[in-house]
Amino acid sequence: MLSFERFTPGDGPIYQQIVLYIKREISAGTAVTDDEIPSRRVLSALLGVNPNTVQKAYKILEDEKIIQSHSGAKSLIVADEKMREKIRTELTETDAKSVVTTLKQMGISKDEAFALIEKFWNEED
Repeated sequence: MLSFERFTPGDGPIYQQIVLYIKREISAGTAVTDDEIPSRRVLSALLGVNPNTVQKAYKILEDEKIIQSHSGAKSLIVADEKMREKIRTELTETDAKSVVTTLKQMGISKDEAFALIEKFWNEED
């Protein structure tokens, strides 16, 4: 079952954060096809949010064909490898664009930005 132990609420609507969390878990390979996800009631209790909030997140994921739900049955991740790569590309491009925009707004040059990325990249090793 997909764990939400590492889920930490941030900025923005909680339903979007749930969607993003599940997509990141799929992208990282920690959530794979046929993994069960918590029921709407269980997740809403775990996160302390309204069940309709979780329902909204799950509906988005269902519409994107990332999860599959059936009444009275378990909800499962159905994202295959092709979908995983699509999600990874989407998330990477979105995050990279946001970082570049922020750095440009701060007046950081491309060389300074690359130096920062290299510094933090190496610190993670």
